Amino acid sequence: MNLLPQPHVLVSKCLGFASCRYNGLIIHSDFVEQLKPLVSFITVCPEVEIGLGVPREPIRIVFADGKSKLVQLASGRDVTSEMNAFSMHFLNSIKDIDGSILKGRSPSCGIKDVKIYPAAEKSASLKKDKGFFGGAVLEHFPDLPIEDEGRLLNAKIREHFLTRLFLVPQIKNLMAQHSMKELIAFHAQNKYLLMAYNQQEMRVLGRIVANLEKKSLDMILNEYQKHFLSAIAHAPRYTSHINVLMHAAGYFSKELNKEEKRFFNDYLKKYRENKITLSSILGILKSWIVRFNNEYLAQQSYFKPYPEELMELTDSGKGRDEI
Repeated sequence: MNLLPQPHVLVSKCLGFASCRYNGLIIHSDFVEQLKPLVSFITVCPEVEIGLGVPREPIRIVFADGKSKLVQLASGRDVTSEMNAFSMHFLNSIKDIDGSILKGRSPSCGIKDVKIYPAAEKSASLKKDKGFFGGAVLEHFPDLPIEDEGRLLNAKIREHFLTRLFLVPQIKNLMAQHSMKELIAFHAQNKYLLMAYNQQEMRVLGRIVANLEKKSLDMILNEYQKHFLSAIAHAPRYTSHINVLMHAAGYFSKELNKEEKRFFNDYLKKYRENKITLSSILGILKSWIVRFNNEYLAQQSYFKPYPEELMELTDSGKGRDEI
């Protein structure tokens, strides 16, 4: 049974929801399909919303006279103001969002690597940047996870995105509960995850929870939320994961025989050498947690930061590439 809260995710409508690409096609994403039963999607196609229709002539970003414009190729029509107005209105209208998955490299939805051209006519690109709507999402929700469907084929990027995506509604719930007891419990459950992500922020968060300065609960919660979101903003290094894995394995040092310890160390070596994914070695530890009934580790979010169904996705072979 999945007890994690259901995130609200903004997604490009062409990613498995409607045939709204400029050429009238729909794009299949295994990742988005896997997410459908586990999240609440908010779909959008900015180009259709500003009246460009399906099918339609492609648009591109043109940089001229020191400004970026969104221009339709065939007609030369400038739709910059329409896209900016829609983006502002739409994003201001969203009441609850925990993350976004947008169409990669799209002049409207792209969050990076979108080609920028010197003119609407046929020409080589000048540089790469964000799309108009994708850039607005990044600016409007700077603390929330956002990715495109292409980058989510990468195991490291996917694990980081999912971890943040399912933690954001939990931190929101924590704020709503307005309870010191719940804050202490939440911090304890996320100790190993914070150890992997950012030990410096983990220590800051520990001091906030200790509240030696006797601050008000509102102030403590606000500071905790700010530093927690900062702590999980960047994916952990694999060496940090190894440190946490070794700490966790230490709980079973007296129960395991030599062969079991050797087996775990062999897997740890394979993970260090980028030959297996993190989920492979986590599976070993989770089996020991159940076998030896370790209640403390069983409560740690590090071992189940997001639903297990999503851990079954295959790797693209780029598990430790730079983000």
